[in-house]
Amino acid sequence: MSLHPRAGLPAEQQDLTDIPTLVSAYYTNKPNVEVREQQVAFGTSGHRGCSFDSAFNEDHILAISQAIAEYRQQQGYQGPLFLGKDTHALSEPAFASAIEVLVANGVNVVVQAGLGYTPTPVISHAILSFNRSGDNPFADGIVITPSHNPPRDGGFKYNPPNGGPADGDVTKIIQDRANEILAQGLTAVKRMDYQTALAKAEHYDYVAPYVADLENVLDMKAIAAAGVKIGVDTLGGSGVAFWPAIAKHYGLDITVVNDKVDPTFSFMTLDKDGKIRMDCSSPYAMASLIKLKDQFDIAVANDPDYDRHGIVAPSVGLMNPNHYLAVAIQYLFGHRPQWPASAKIGKTLVSSSMIDRVAEKLDKPLCEVPVGFKWFVDGLFNSEFGFGGEESAGASFLRKDGGVWSTDKDGIILALLAAEIIAVTKKDPGVHYQALAAEFGAPLYQRLDAPASPEQKAVLSKLSPEMVEASTLAGEPILAKLTNAPGNNAAIGGLKVVTENGWFAARPSGTENIYKIYAESFLNEEHLKSIQHEAQQIVSAAFTKAGL
Repeated sequence: MSLHPRAGLPAEQQDLTDIPTLVSAYYTNKPNVEVREQQVAFGTSGHRGCSFDSAFNEDHILAISQAIAEYRQQQGYQGPLFLGKDTHALSEPAFASAIEVLVANGVNVVVQAGLGYTPTPVISHAILSFNRSGDNPFADGIVITPSHNPPRDGGFKYNPPNGGPADGDVTKIIQDRANEILAQGLTAVKRMDYQTALAKAEHYDYVAPYVADLENVLDMKAIAAAGVKIGVDTLGGSGVAFWPAIAKHYGLDITVVNDKVDPTFSFMTLDKDGKIRMDCSSPYAMASLIKLKDQFDIAVANDPDYDRHGIVAPSVGLMNPNHYLAVAIQYLFGHRPQWPASAKIGKTLVSSSMIDRVAEKLDKPLCEVPVGFKWFVDGLFNSEFGFGGEESAGASFLRKDGGVWSTDKDGIILALLAAEIIAVTKKDPGVHYQALAAEFGAPLYQRLDAPASPEQKAVLSKLSPEMVEASTLAGEPILAKLTNAPGNNAAIGGLKVVTENGWFAARPSGTENIYKIYAESFLNEEHLKSIQHEAQQIVSAAFTKAGL
């Protein structure tokens, strides 16, 4: 993708979403259930859309909330439902709609006292804390967020009693029932007025218990004793109240450089495509914090629902997410003696092979799974995985004693881990990655998008290794042609081809008529370009073989 001429520059008035009109459209636009783009559709991170497009409106949230209420009744979940929201403009009306329906269905809904914001990992932590006894009634949760998507978008995701993102079987049940409710004109929806529902909900401080428990997953005493100087940009997200509480509770040297909450996110610099996107892994969206890198020992940021992390180290600036995952894994498995000796390293198959090399050095089992954090949930829940991480800057890991911390991505603990690494090793994570690159080579990693019709995307998602006729890739023999993940044999919905010094993976987009090519080379830029070029040829040949 070519860069927008204003990438990394401040947002201007014409870039800002018209919030009053956006919220009005939430209530006034009605979805056409005959149009696929206006139906409820749960992807890897719940249902997302924009009210302007009739893809995230009041009818959607009423139907989804009713479907969830029915699902949890069918499953016998009688505990509380922990409800959180982020700072996107559409999160507020969706929050109101959800409460009206859930409470009317007899659900004990737990909201943040003072109606503040609640990060995704905090909801996961609350669910697991309640369910720790293993007895009924089980608690579950909902987070209202479109993650790092632009300000015009809304999102709604469900977390069952295991605390993590619901798997495909669960989301299909909820999605199908919600669309059925929409098609029947919402007649199945139970609902009460907002003020009555809000009064019946439980108002609870999510902040204090989460903050107090951090010492059980991180060495907070070491961070405080070392006086690590931490800079934080909240990126206008749901963790805005957490950083001051963390600093006070543990006596940390934390400076919040931006705590502004603004639904237009006007303080953001524009992403690579000229859009406002709160992507803490993007050097363009993170330009303001990167400028401050030399003022702190470490500077960190999170996306609006705080399930992703951005790490700015004085040595290298903004760390590539793959680089930080490798450093985090090496450090954690060397500094968590109480973790189970058999604990695995979990990675998505489009994450860097640097992680494979670190795992081999550590002599720890590696589990490579398809894209989506849902594949780490069970492993983290039962302590089979010590760490689970994905290339898009999302990860979580076990408590110091080897027990489960969260089964959803936790950007807060990954940010604070960077401070622990500095406190314990006296080197920032960027320096640690440079050492890994010196030992194993410095891989080049890139993701490209290529056009694909719906029919071509369908072929790509159902490829078999036999359909790939090539025997070499960029001059090297192909060692593996994967359409199922080696870690759990689950279908990857695409293809991964591996050689000794490189690989590529191709997956269709779930929302656009494109497919994504992830590629990595441990040799050089020319080798990477060859991999990318031949990857497109291999995929095109598969399309041709299928008659497309």
